[in-house]
Amino acid sequence: MTKPKVLISDKMDPNAARIFEQQGCDVDVITGQTPDELKAIIGQYDGLAIRSSTKVTQDIIDAATNLKVIGRAGIGVDNVDIPAASAKGIVVMNTPFGNSITTAEHAIALMFALARQLPEADTSTQAGKWEKNRFMGVEVTGKTLGLIGAGNIGSIVADRALGLRMKVVAYDPFLSAERAVDMGVEKVELDQLLARADFITLHTPLTDQTRNILSRENLGKTKPGVRIVNCARGGLVDEAALKDLLDSGHVAGAALDVFVTEPAKEHALFGTPNFVATPHLGASTNEAQVNVALQVAEQMADYLVHGGVTNALNMPSLSAEEAPKLRPYMALAEKLGTLVGQLTTGAVPRISIHTEGAATELNLKPIAAAVLAGFLRVQSDSVNMVNAPYLAKERGIEVREIKTEREGDYHTLVRVSVKTDAGERSVAGTLFSNAEPRLVELFGIKVEAELAGNMMYIVNEDAPGFIGRIGTLLGENGINIGTFNLGRREAGGEAVLLLSVDSAVPPAVLEQARSLPGVKKVMALAF
Repeated sequence: MTKPKVLISDKMDPNAARIFEQQGCDVDVITGQTPDELKAIIGQYDGLAIRSSTKVTQDIIDAATNLKVIGRAGIGVDNVDIPAASAKGIVVMNTPFGNSITTAEHAIALMFALARQLPEADTSTQAGKWEKNRFMGVEVTGKTLGLIGAGNIGSIVADRALGLRMKVVAYDPFLSAERAVDMGVEKVELDQLLARADFITLHTPLTDQTRNILSRENLGKTKPGVRIVNCARGGLVDEAALKDLLDSGHVAGAALDVFVTEPAKEHALFGTPNFVATPHLGASTNEAQVNVALQVAEQMADYLVHGGVTNALNMPSLSAEEAPKLRPYMALAEKLGTLVGQLTTGAVPRISIHTEGAATELNLKPIAAAVLAGFLRVQSDSVNMVNAPYLAKERGIEVREIKTEREGDYHTLVRVSVKTDAGERSVAGTLFSNAEPRLVELFGIKVEAELAGNMMYIVNEDAPGFIGRIGTLLGENGINIGTFNLGRREAGGEAVLLLSVDSAVPPAVLEQARSLPGVKKVMALAF
């Protein structure tokens, strides 16, 4: 088996390359390339490991004919065209936890720098002045810290702030009341935070919802004398409005580690009293740089060699705890999606994935992605779990995920339903005790079958002699039957036959089968 080939295109800790090699990958380290140079060689590689220097644009992705995964050693992926990668089925990963402590500590450091005016005091003192009365600071003890974003980094900042005897209020739409209690913070709405906070720190990604979250309007709602720290992403704060409010004194101090345009070599805020700037140092410690490099290598190698998915941004991730339970269900889901994709014609405006019993305890996102991958792969071999949800959305297919905790006839069940012009049609499957996927229902008819290899699907009138006729036909054409799987609605009514065969059934044989008495439909299937 050919080893996966990985390119490290930005400077990283040398141990990252060693991890790739130890995990069974070939690795090249080629840094400092121009976009054209990268474009010329990227087609050779299965994986691309980057930091912030390499820009993975649409042009690079178009040239990446073999690329399966892009790994960013760090949190931000502004330098990766994720929609283009998703459309091509390329997994995009980051390492959101490797520099969390470093970034949180930098935010705390900037908060202290503002509270005690340390940068200006240092400059003044080293210039030979002794302006002790000029630099009157404030204590952080007893002050209220407002967190905008209470995820991994935000929670670390909260922990450190509580240790400094600060009060912490947090605004985060995804923060549950229970999690807020565990963190020791008060969950509030944004307007409440703005009105109460003495210090505000931001810890949220840049999205359409968070862009300019500290807009001119919102900055105007802040408490007079507030101090603001942003070590997250440029674009969260209206920089022009911040400059005006610093000049007016409404904002007592601000510290930015990130800017809308980077590198920020010129800026209207530079030189403003009580303003501190650092050049995107949030993740810049030796420990963080080593951590993210090792983590991205481990994650990418695990995906390329074993199929494990960790910290993916464009497909459901499987944690080490989830993976063993989910993989059999994903195999079942993909087979069900492939089956219904082959048996359905015409437009499909909606696909529903319905779990019952034990399956409801699982993360449904990977199961749904597997269904979509199987369904859409009938139309294109290039579809996988990464681009299937993207392609489904592009084609206007609504995807519903439904859970029913009660058990029916089976301890665990996955049902895939599609809306068609002919109405709702569904197939269902379960896992046997050995975790083997089995079909148990096909368009309302109970039929048990293993979905594998080459198969024939036949709908016929339930009548004596039919099984013998189809067996004779296949035998005369040299096609060996592996398994016979039968189901019917009622005696003498419509029946379904699923046959596994040792070789693909030629079109001429399918046509002969359609001409047999009582046959309504015949199709060749492949899994």
